Amino acid sequence: MPYPALQNGLRHCGVAAYATTRRTVSNKAQLPAALEERVSAKLAEMRSAGTFKSERVITTSQQASIGVQSHNTKVVNFCANNYLGLADHPQVVERATEYLQKWGNGLSSVRFICGTQTIHKDLEQQISDFYGQNGDTILYASCFDANAGLFESLLTEDDAIISDTLNHASIIDGVRLSKAKRFRYNNGDAADLDAQLQKASSSVKGIKLVATDGVFSMDGNIAPLREICDVVERHNAVLFVDDAHATGFLGPTGRGSGEYAGVMDRVHLVNSTLGKALGGAAGGYTTGSPLLISLLRNTSRPYLFSNTLPPSVVGAAAAALDLVAAAPTRQPLLDRLWANAALFRARMQDAGFVLAGKDHAIIPVMLGDARLAARMADMMLARGVYVIGFSYPVVPKDRARIRVQLSAAHSQAQVNDAVDAFIEVGRELGVVR
Repeated sequence: MPYPALQNGLRHCGVAAYATTRRTVSNKAQLPAALEERVSAKLAEMRSAGTFKSERVITTSQQASIGVQSHNTKVVNFCANNYLGLADHPQVVERATEYLQKWGNGLSSVRFICGTQTIHKDLEQQISDFYGQNGDTILYASCFDANAGLFESLLTEDDAIISDTLNHASIIDGVRLSKAKRFRYNNGDAADLDAQLQKASSSVKGIKLVATDGVFSMDGNIAPLREICDVVERHNAVLFVDDAHATGFLGPTGRGSGEYAGVMDRVHLVNSTLGKALGGAAGGYTTGSPLLISLLRNTSRPYLFSNTLPPSVVGAAAAALDLVAAAPTRQPLLDRLWANAALFRARMQDAGFVLAGKDHAIIPVMLGDARLAARMADMMLARGVYVIGFSYPVVPKDRARIRVQLSAAHSQAQVNDAVDAFIEVGRELGVVR
């Protein structure tokens, strides 16, 4: 008997009986005491270390200035992946609304059953055209899913994966699903990559695939793809790049880290996201050889067993790609983004802050101590600047930081105000003089 029906029946048997049963009947399973104690202790440890991650609730759309729950006024947001400011761009929102009304809320299915609409094929072609290499593209619910589905599908136990030590967690998880042998090379170190490829060559008889982020999101470093390509080609290997923090804005026309390094035609596979610069919603993709993409459509588990992208997300991404592909709309956005990044980095360095990264809109303010990073972020919020402290396990222990992300949507005045707040708080906390 369903629980509500049981309650109603007991009411007719007398209040005492009903009250007694309410104390003993529950629709919530009790955790074993050992698990509850373990989890409670772990959470307490995280709070004590300053690594517990509370979620702030914003009350507006994603934009340069946002509302935050329990905060009286809007604050300036410096920690979103909204690099071009397209998350609330009128054309992006309009196209998302148009697709929602015309194509519905969702497909209730995976792609190969009945989850493919013409708009999905159109977007895949649009992405392929964006890269301009006569390739093909496969859409995923997220770039995390794209990374999770790649290695297991393409590689066997006779193959090898040579992965950068600072690759994104989704690449690491994807690699774990594969039976290929695993090698790691020091972050961005082409010489060490060469050494690891030599080891792989003596260990496996099959394919050697090199995996790297195009931009390392916690540090703001851009992978040295030209040097990596040289090494990859010497070993007749395959190069895969996760370009989530580059697509749409890095490179002269926003084609990503491959364009930035002048090696777009030397990268075999690119995974990226529609959820950052390209509209800020969700979705990811793999683009590359039509032969490899065909295999992914037939074997990639996140693709085969996940619902297809909702039409509104497809529409938003298509509009964002249109904006990036057209020079008259793209160039002013890129100019503002890089001017903002240069201004922030120059003033923060002049003030004495230790910064990581180079030539990117991700600019980490290095602090070391997790509690210090969390406290500084809270003090910045009180001064109208929304930033977040990053600590273990998101970054290595004793490498806590505040990761600042600039956007084309920020005004120069907002950037200057943020730096002024950093200097004020930094002096109060003894980070700078």
